Amino acid sequence: MIESEFSTMAPEGVSIHAARVPFSGLKTYADAPGPDNATAQLSRLPLQAIVFAFTTGSYLVGKPGEQELVARLEERSNGIPVRMPAASAVAAFRALGAGRIALVHAPFFSDELDQKGADYFHEHGFDVVHASHLHPSQEVPHPNLGSIAFPAEIYEWVRRNVPSEAEGIFIAGNGFRSIGVIEALEEDRGLPVITANQAALWDVLRRSGVLTQVADYGQLFRT
Repeated sequence: MIESEFSTMAPEGVSIHAARVPFSGLKTYADAPGPDNATAQLSRLPLQAIVFAFTTGSYLVGKPGEQELVARLEERSNGIPVRMPAASAVAAFRALGAGRIALVHAPFFSDELDQKGADYFHEHGFDVVHASHLHPSQEVPHPNLGSIAFPAEIYEWVRRNVPSEAEGIFIAGNGFRSIGVIEALEEDRGLPVITANQAALWDVLRRSGVLTQVADYGQLFRT
């Protein structure tokens, strides 16, 4: 799912490569050696950036823990910079000038993770005016099962729940197909919509010096 969204948005000439991390649970997914081994495997390729596509990981460990995690992975990356989607979302909102934000999470998030997400963005200086996950709640899906919510469901959840004072919307997590609602929501709400995979791709393209415009996936790519 992550690879499909990256490949859909990536401009011509940009290649996407992936390594899997064995999943045993959200709270242990970032523990060594899983992501460390995946990073080392990818580092054999001539890449310009690596994304550890785990927004929840940043929420669970907070800003200092995220920095430590990235530093740990970069010890295995052969000099290739490593980015986390939540940190990319922070950079995206700052680039767009959005200080009051709403968080909309996938159905496999929990009330606890909603709060940890709000705490994470508070740490970075944002005013979080809303944080929720789509209902009904679901277990974390197997990566081969496809999306667990239709675009219309995501659209309606945002339309019903995000308050008018929000200046930007963040839709997470990474195993959740959501890029198809970006343009419609931005047109409807008149504010920027960031998704975890969109923000991560924008961030690594920018840091890699790829300045090609990406159409159809939000005003972030037009900044």
